[in-house]
Parts: sequence; C-alpha cells; structure tokens
Amino acid sequence: MLLGELFEDPSLPPVEVSSLAFSDAAVEPGALFFCVVGSRDGHAFAPAAVAKGAAALVVERELDLSVPQVVVQSSRAAMAPVAARFFGDPTATLRVAGITGTNGKTTSAFLLRSVLEAAGIRTGLLGTVASVIAGVEEPAIRTTPEAIDLQRTFRRMLDGGDAACAMEVSSHALKLHRADAIHWAVAVFTNLTQDHLDFHTDMEDYFQAKRLLFARADAQGTPLVANADDPWGARLAREFPRTVTFGIEAAGASLRATDLRPAAAHTDFRLGGLELRAPLPGRFNVLNVLGVVAAARALGVTDEAIAAALPEAARVPGRFEPVEEGQEFAVVVDYSHTPDSLENVLRAARELAAGRVLVVFGAGGDRDREKRPLMGRAAAELADVAVITSDNPRNEDPAAILAEIAEGAGGPAEVTRVLDRREAIAHAIGQARAGDVVVIAGKGHETYQELAGGERVPFDDREVAREALRARLVA
Repeated sequence: MLLGELFEDPSLPPVEVSSLAFSDAAVEPGALFFCVVGSRDGHAFAPAAVAKGAAALVVERELDLSVPQVVVQSSRAAMAPVAARFFGDPTATLRVAGITGTNGKTTSAFLLRSVLEAAGIRTGLLGTVASVIAGVEEPAIRTTPEAIDLQRTFRRMLDGGDAACAMEVSSHALKLHRADAIHWAVAVFTNLTQDHLDFHTDMEDYFQAKRLLFARADAQGTPLVANADDPWGARLAREFPRTVTFGIEAAGASLRATDLRPAAAHTDFRLGGLELRAPLPGRFNVLNVLGVVAAARALGVTDEAIAAALPEAARVPGRFEPVEEGQEFAVVVDYSHTPDSLENVLRAARELAAGRVLVVFGAGGDRDREKRPLMGRAAAELADVAVITSDNPRNEDPAAILAEIAEGAGGPAEVTRVLDRREAIAHAIGQARAGDVVVIAGKGHETYQELAGGERVPFDDREVAREALRARLVA
C-alpha cells in the first residue's frame, strides 16, 4: 500500500509500504516504522529500523535519515488510523463489542461471547485471560494490544470467519490511543472503582479515560450500555442520554434484576418477565449478566436465545473458580485485586458459607499504593480470617506491601501476615473447617508470580491450593 494512501495525503512520496512496526525488532524490508514516544523514545531506534529496511518513518521530529518521514504530533496516535487502513478497516464489517470498567470486563466478555456463539454468531475474544481468533485460543499479552497488533488481529478474525468480537477495553488502551479507529457495535461500562492510580492522576482522570469509549461510540451512533448501580455509570448515562442502563438497586434502570436467588454456583433472577441465570454466584455477577443481556440485545440476539445460553456459558478462568479435592469446605480462586472486587467476592462467599469465610490476598508492587489499606479494611471487615500475603511484588519489598495492607485491617477478622504465598494458602486451608469458604484472591487465572527485575516464576493459585488440599487430606 502506498504511503500517501495510508495517510490519505497524495503529496507524500510514492513509497510502497509492506508492513507496519513500532518496535525495531519487528521491522522487515518495506516496513513503515512508528517512532513512538513512551517509556523509551522510539526515535532512538529509527537508525536500526532503517538499517533493517524500513521504507519510511513516522516521527514527531524530523531525523537525519535518508528515508521518507511523515511528521505528526503523536506517533502513537497516528498508529491506529494507519493500521486500520493498512488492514482494510476490518471493524467496518466485524461487529466489535467494547467492554470497559474496573471490574467485570473479563466475565462480561466471556459471557457475551458464549451468548453470541450460542445464537449462531461466530465470535472472537480479546481480553485479559486469553484471545480467541477464528475459534483458536491464543495467550493474551495485555488486556488491549497495541493498535497495529489489534487491527491485524481484527483482520485475522474476519478472514477466519468471525462475525463479531467481544473485547475488553482498558483505560490504558483508551488513553494511549490503542483503541482508536475501531467501529464499535456496542459499548458497555461495568463500573469504576479504585485501581491504576499509578497511571492515572486521580479517579476523575481514570473516569475520563474510560469515558473515551462512550464518547467515540456515541459519535458513531453506537448503542451504549452502563451500570446504573455504579455512580460513575449513572454519570455516564446522564452525559450520554441514549444509554441503556442496568442495575439491581437503581429504580430507573432500563434493565433491572429482581427476585435474586443465590446458589453455590449461580444466581437465578428475573428481568421483567424473563427468568435468567447468572452462571456465577454473587450480586456483582448478576450485574455483569445484565450488561451482557443489553449488549446481546443490541447485537440482535433474542431473549429466548440469551436465557438458553447463559446457564451453559463456559466458566471464566480465575473468576470465583472452585478448587475441589473432596474437602468438606469450599475453596475458590478469584482475580479480585481492588477494594471493591475483593468486597464483592467476600460478600458472595458469605452468602455461600455455612461456617466462616477465610481469605488469602495481597497487592501488587509498583502499582496503586492507595488501594492497599482499603483492601486490608475490606478483608478485615468481611472475612472471619484474613491472611495477608505477597501477590506480584515486582520491584517493591514484599514485607513493606504487607505492612501497608495491614494498616487498614482494623476490622473484627483474625488477621495474619504470611509473606510466602504458598505458605499462606496452606495456612488458610489448614485452618478451614466443614462449611467454611476459603477465598484465594488477587491472581486468579495467572500462572506466575512477578518478582524484581521482571522475573516471573511459575505460580498458579489453583494448583497450589490443590497441593495444600491433597496434603491435608492425606495427613
């Protein structure tokens, strides 16, 4: 494709572009290389890109290099529209459902894909846990890929027979222009609670990043769906009056769940005259299902098809995932790593417990520190036994992280600090009695623990819990 076609500027040199790259390692002869400014300045890698055969550069300042250069205000922002044109604007045909929010994105995306597939709509998936492209599961690298990778993936979905895509959309992706140039088929907002304040300046800045999805979708005339039980969702609905709202408490919600009947593995409820099942326990999962119902309706799925598909939906890895080894108490692994999500999962555990609720949790290093004491408070107030342990400490002192969590843990729970996560899980399982529920929170589907310097060591809460259960059962 010609450089001028990619930028819709016929005055540019008639250079043929055969690929796109933002990393010099990915440059092939004929590539258009984007000098992205971020944690590193991509302009420094331009000479290496040219040496590898880059045909042209996208720069924020002209460089002393003998290849055509397109000067733009932001190389990062230029990537998405150029990538969309290069790959044939796949989302003009592929129906993309964008789901944003702090908690519930993964569950909602998995459930929406299950509903669409059951309705005969071949659907891809992009999210935190995994990607599914043309029916084949692939590991997820980040919640929302960079714009070039994203548009390439949409093209692969379309070429592989997918008609739709359920996509988690992170605030980072929205603020960093990764999700620009997408034609949205529906936009869903789950909730906003404290997280990522290491990246966003405050909650308002965090909200404004999430709001970008609605602003772009609204400009396209796309259906909008928001959780009215969440104050930020209610605000979105006020700012975008076309929004279809959902909730349990919000009396004026367009879709309102009533007659909730919780069970160990699901929650039944009514939506008007429709009987539905959230295939995961907890009120927060009822809210996730309501958002999925609204999105599925917007994509043309009938209520009958939705009601039939939900009970059969595939389990979401690491989301209230049970670990069973024949024990007389429940063990569940959950990704909850914010104060609100930890509170939600503990309330769901309390509904199921005939005895006590025990929780093992920590907080990630090099991330929002303000949420740590809030997580400690949630655990101490809502559990009977709280074991504070290491999560992904990264470059911080794990003991210091535990101390910051413990500052907020002033509730009635019995609070213990066990630095080693494996020992902490074994400690909680060793204390559990018949009828108790043990919640292992924070890492969910992750199969590693991230240490200093980016080192990752194998660690899967589910497998570690199984090991502890087997050791207890044979003791």
